Amino acid sequence: MTTTTLAVLVPLLPFLGALAGLLLGRTAPGFVRPLAVLPTLASLVLAALVAVRQGGGAAVDSATELTPTGSVPIELALHIDGFAALVAVLVGLVASCVQIYSTGYLRDDSRYPSYAALVSLFTSAMFLVVYSGDLIVLLVGWEVMGICSYFLVGHYWETPEARAASLKAFLVTKLGDVPFLIGLFALATDAGSFRITRILGTVASGGLDHPTLIALLLLAGVAGKSAQFPLHTWLPDAMAGPTPVSALIHAATMVAAGVYFIARLLPVFEASQAAMVVLAVMAAVTMTGSALAALAQDDIKRVLAYSTIGQLGYMTGALAVGDRGAAVFHLLSHGAFKALLFLAAGVIIHAAGTNSLAVMSRMRNLRDRVPDAYWTMTVALLALAAIPPFSGFFSKEAVLGVAEHVVTGHTEHAPAAAGWIVLVAGLLAAVLTAAYAMRLWLLAFRGRGIEAPDHGRQPLTMTVVLWVLAIPSLALGGFTFRLLPDWFDGRDLGPTLTTSVLGTGVALVGGIVTYAAWRHTAALAARIPLGAVAAHPEGDAAKVEAEAIATHEPAYGDIAYAPDPADPGRLLLGPLHRHAAAGFHLDAVYSALFVRPVQAGASLVRFLDREVVETYVRGAGALPSWLGAAVRRAQTGNVQTYVSALLAGTVVLAVAVVLATTGA
Repeated sequence: MTTTTLAVLVPLLPFLGALAGLLLGRTAPGFVRPLAVLPTLASLVLAALVAVRQGGGAAVDSATELTPTGSVPIELALHIDGFAALVAVLVGLVASCVQIYSTGYLRDDSRYPSYAALVSLFTSAMFLVVYSGDLIVLLVGWEVMGICSYFLVGHYWETPEARAASLKAFLVTKLGDVPFLIGLFALATDAGSFRITRILGTVASGGLDHPTLIALLLLAGVAGKSAQFPLHTWLPDAMAGPTPVSALIHAATMVAAGVYFIARLLPVFEASQAAMVVLAVMAAVTMTGSALAALAQDDIKRVLAYSTIGQLGYMTGALAVGDRGAAVFHLLSHGAFKALLFLAAGVIIHAAGTNSLAVMSRMRNLRDRVPDAYWTMTVALLALAAIPPFSGFFSKEAVLGVAEHVVTGHTEHAPAAAGWIVLVAGLLAAVLTAAYAMRLWLLAFRGRGIEAPDHGRQPLTMTVVLWVLAIPSLALGGFTFRLLPDWFDGRDLGPTLTTSVLGTGVALVGGIVTYAAWRHTAALAARIPLGAVAAHPEGDAAKVEAEAIATHEPAYGDIAYAPDPADPGRLLLGPLHRHAAAGFHLDAVYSALFVRPVQAGASLVRFLDREVVETYVRGAGALPSWLGAAVRRAQTGNVQTYVSALLAGTVVLAVAVVLATTGA
């Protein structure tokens, strides 16, 4: 079987599994789980075979014209280079783990068949994006992922939070997709083709007429899909969906699609120095802002969501300094440890019965209830904080290293300004990343207070997956940074001495300072009665915090109604905490700039429609009625009246004729 045939089967099998799952979900529920797991596992095996055959050598290209257009052809094309081969393996691995995990996590969910089918369809679409060599076919997979995300985030549609989150995710990403689509057509117009290879050939020959405009239009779509500033606000709210969905869509695959797209078309962006600087600024703001917000969140999944935004900022930062190898290296390692973080968080949430870190911090022995999640999440948090020898250290140092090369003039692929922006922001984000990783670990596993509830052991399918993902989280970086250059552009991805010392040093400082802040606040926490948070009528400290933020009032009114004051994030952020917890009020800004004007415009249109247009419509119907009533009164039934009217009309006509004749 040829490599091309294997590559075609990779997205086809999950698609067929999704179709069969939807058809048999109600009539044959026993087949739902096999149809969810087996096609995805088969795609993982085939993707691995494709990667082995591709071997980091020449790209595999194949194309078939779908339909003649008379101008720019649309082709069903494959373009599988080292990037595509390895990213496809990551997608297959994470999707398989999520499907296996979901069989236990959603075992009692009546809507599991539709959920599993949508996850399979999403997986198929992501494979299509990874392997596609034609931008229109890539766009199809891009949009299918968007609609699957809408349905999966809104899986618990009976809750208003899930409904609002799914709608917000759809609208914000579509806001970026509109200029993205325009940019694709502009790019194809300049290049004369939607084929990626031909577009890159046009760029190499200097054939792009509007590189800056095209790059900025494409960046809008990337910002929406990859949750980068300023279109990142949908991702934290998307945590309202099931936790496995967060692991698949919003950690390892869909949000990485934008980064992967730029990596594939990086020469298009490098053709515009302005676009590279804009990309660097976007990455810097995203890295630092999301890390500050993560340090203030109470919901464990929202912490991880903001963490995802920040780590994607590192990837776009690597692209801004012209190194797609470092960007995709971090994409691969991040995909493994972030999926592990979300799935371990799902186990913890199941055991604690809450998403709130404030409530978890009042539970002792929670780590004893979930030993598998405790150890694997510890590994993943160390990888997130970029502590050697975990995978995140090597991939993050690759990003910082290429930024340093730009600053010191060792490469000319990007302007020096972009290098400085990415390097400074990356080091600052490294401090904050270690801080919120340490905070999450302390609040979740070093709690004091009441005994953690015992819900029994988690299903084996959930715990086994955690250990599978722990292997690449621990070992991926150290074993692969020497091998990846052969698969990518041949550039060295090994850590450099300067950035390794700086990056690890600031990460250790962030973790140690957070631990010291946590110890400092322990005395205050000890004075609060046991179970004080649970004494709140709503029983949810996160809701108290949200209400305090919404009303701009401090959360420390009644001690029994306050979140845990042992939270080191409050001490570290100080007055900034309230703003960081609210995502720096960007939703309020967007509401003032866009939502309210649109609502006001809709109200005006409704008023005009009701008071003006309908008035004319009602008048048009009333006028004939009035005329009919007048004519009806003239119909008296008296012949003498009719004859008199006829004679009067005749006289009037005769006089008119005489006057006209005389005038003539």
